[in-house]
Amino acid sequence: MRWRDTGRSTNLEDRRGGGGRKAGGLGIVGVVLALGISYFTGVNPLQVLGIMNSVQGGGAGASAEAPVEDAAEEPMVRFLSASLDDAQNTWRGILAQQGKEYPDAKLVLFRESVSSACGSASAAMGPFYCPGDQRVYIDLGFYDELSRRYGAPGDFAQVYVLAHEVGHHVQNVLGTERELRRAQGADPGQANALSVAMELQADCYAGVWAHGVAQRGDLEAGDLEEGLGAASAVGDDRLQKQSRGEVDPESFTHGSSAQRMQWFKAGFDTGDPKSCDTFARR
Repeated sequence: MRWRDTGRSTNLEDRRGGGGRKAGGLGIVGVVLALGISYFTGVNPLQVLGIMNSVQGGGAGASAEAPVEDAAEEPMVRFLSASLDDAQNTWRGILAQQGKEYPDAKLVLFRESVSSACGSASAAMGPFYCPGDQRVYIDLGFYDELSRRYGAPGDFAQVYVLAHEVGHHVQNVLGTERELRRAQGADPGQANALSVAMELQADCYAGVWAHGVAQRGDLEAGDLEEGLGAASAVGDDRLQKQSRGEVDPESFTHGSSAQRMQWFKAGFDTGDPKSCDTFARR
């Protein structure tokens, strides 16, 4: 993807220097336990992790740290900064056409663990968006995992992840996230299906942004394939197959690999958020 280095975004919070908290003894076992508790209780897994972390002690410092000067990671920081600003400029324009304002989300970079308005989370949870503080949280180490463990390398795979999380911010701005939480509370039996629809819509919104990148000629050969590869890599069926050797569609929360690619491509092909009504087609 062609991009212009404009330095660090004003919407970047760099907490790699210690703004988060180490995961301590939780590790992957604790994360799996938290996900299990979340599945059976319906409680946000980030809140579960926050409770588990608080038992181990430590404050929930949420203030941004001074920028980390890491020469090895700085190019990626600047790339993500440029991509964040570009995605948000795209959505600002789209929402302006609808007579709506778009408040910027912040991007928080962290290492190992982080505190948010949604609770404390380990890097093992992967990137996430917290509607409570309108922030996207990413440990840059996730991109190594995406490339090496999940077989989805490339810069456009990286920005697909970021654009997906920005898509969740768009849902928050439009009120979709609040409507979904109410619907899940009213009909717990549909909680997973509604979660899948929410995630697939964020994939479609990522595609809407990618459409704009392609229209202005900044998409390079292989970029679309990298984005689709990342969408496929984080499909529920693929992740379940890798982790436990079997697939349980009833427990999907993000959608299958095929669904995630389908909806990312739908947004990419049309560039129209109206094509992203995943709730009507669930």
